[in-house]
Amino acid sequence: MLPNGTNTDDTTLDTSTAPSDNGIHWYALRVFYNRVQPLIADCKERGLEFFAPVEVIGSLLFIRCTEEDLWAFMADHTDGVYLYRLAGTRRPAVIRDHEMEVFQFVVTAGREGLTVLGEDRPEYHLGDRVVVTDGPFKGAEGHIKRIKKDRRLVVTIAGVVAVATTYIHPSMLKKVEA
Repeated sequence: MLPNGTNTDDTTLDTSTAPSDNGIHWYALRVFYNRVQPLIADCKERGLEFFAPVEVIGSLLFIRCTEEDLWAFMADHTDGVYLYRLAGTRRPAVIRDHEMEVFQFVVTAGREGLTVLGEDRPEYHLGDRVVVTDGPFKGAEGHIKRIKKDRRLVVTIAGVVAVATTYIHPSMLKKVEA
């Protein structure tokens, strides 16, 4: 279930086995050589929750599991799979649940109009933090940035990826107080 109360299609999101333990987190993997589908199949076989935005960003796979399960998964997939790690460490970078929910919502709600900005970089954080109050992205939070003369909502997963929505009219935005 996403911020606007809608479900995503189950070709990219599998929450049927969503674990509830506090030691369970989202992790990001960069996948090379068009190997996302075999990794998705392995996630399903292991009963791991995952999100694969293949229609928008074909080289990313997000897995929600314990760190122990993550390392077991990575041990079986050593070729062409890169785990995002905390800067300067070997520890996997943890993605907050809320950050992942907003990213999933925006990526699934606006597939056709999204602009993938690549890896998250500081220039995408310029501008006010806002929440969308109406329209297809209602409930999504991010930063406002002008891209190609349009005001767009930029949603990021820190250090992993940033995407920009299609144009959002200012009347549909509300500033989020820090």
